[in-house]
Amino acid sequence: MGEKGFHPTLAFQVWDNVFTPEELDRIEAYGDTLTQMWGSVSYDGPADQQKQDDIRVVREAVMPPKPEILWLYNALERVIRTINKQVWQFDLYGFSEPFKYMVYHGSDRGHFDWHADNGVLDNPRKLSASLQLTDGVTYEGCDLEIHGGYPMLAAPRERGALIVFPSYVLHRVTPIRAGTRKALVLWSTGPQFR
Repeated sequence: MGEKGFHPTLAFQVWDNVFTPEELDRIEAYGDTLTQMWGSVSYDGPADQQKQDDIRVVREAVMPPKPEILWLYNALERVIRTINKQVWQFDLYGFSEPFKYMVYHGSDRGHFDWHADNGVLDNPRKLSASLQLTDGVTYEGCDLEIHGGYPMLAAPRERGALIVFPSYVLHRVTPIRAGTRKALVLWSTGPQFR
């Protein structure tokens, strides 16, 4: 994994091939062993399942930093710190939350409407990242779109692409029309912005 040239003016940064195909298979196989639950959302409206489904439909599993997966945490922390140093230079603590393994199924019409990841948290999220685990040619729709300015941009769909962006940037996952998309999402935290 070598150093990359990044483009500080873009809303997000991409690092291709952070992991080998065998390592991606290993991540996906491990994720598939985890207990998946329906993802939920936080909003100020009434507890209405239809409203929740309008915002977000995804199966997710928590991937805590257990010994068998620490290699993944360590590798992603190195990459996130490298990108941050070259682009944003935010003050970061590291990962204060476990990774999430996300699965969008065409049969569920999976999606996640426009949102930002930097809600009110004890350890504010500063950088969000999504590791693409599924080759984009195997599913329809389900684009990660990032609206950090004009124009809105779609993230790469190639397997193994790591997409990193500030957690305050609006983004969404468009509805999946067919197939299955898997991704690993994570957040690097730090002190409040000043």
